[in-house]
Amino acid sequence: MKGVIRNALAAALLLGGCTAAMAANDGQVRATDILGSDPEYRETWQDMVKKEERLPEWVLNLSGVSEQQMSAVEEDGDKYLVGPLCESEGKCLNKRLIVAFRWDKEKAYGMLVEVPEGLPSDKSPTRHADYRWLGDPDPGMQAMLKEQLKRDPNWY
Repeated sequence: MKGVIRNALAAALLLGGCTAAMAANDGQVRATDILGSDPEYRETWQDMVKKEERLPEWVLNLSGVSEQQMSAVEEDGDKYLVGPLCESEGKCLNKRLIVAFRWDKEKAYGMLVEVPEGLPSDKSPTRHADYRWLGDPDPGMQAMLKEQLKRDPNWY
């Protein structure tokens, strides 16, 4: 009887660990936390950004502010974990990044969006934004990242 209970307890602990890992991979993590959630994400991100020049530290380390959880998105038959982050609280309109990690953690992309500070409220941020693509995304990936940006009600 003790063996059965011990096996059941071990199975429950194992299942709990698997569930936590699945939750981390299914949008239950914010972009600012993803590099610490799994070493594979950190390695993939670092491999991608090392090929880029002059990135701000908050982009290199995904250390900005993220109020939303990442979500699963499909693009061209592949699943991605996608989420936004901003340089700092109150600067989301001016400096933000949308990141996408392929489900298998082998590839990462980013779209750095910068809008001049002091833009009058009657001016569309879309028309004044500079976009910088990270990870060499193809046109389909670029469209998917821009679509994620459009989900922000303050983006027009």
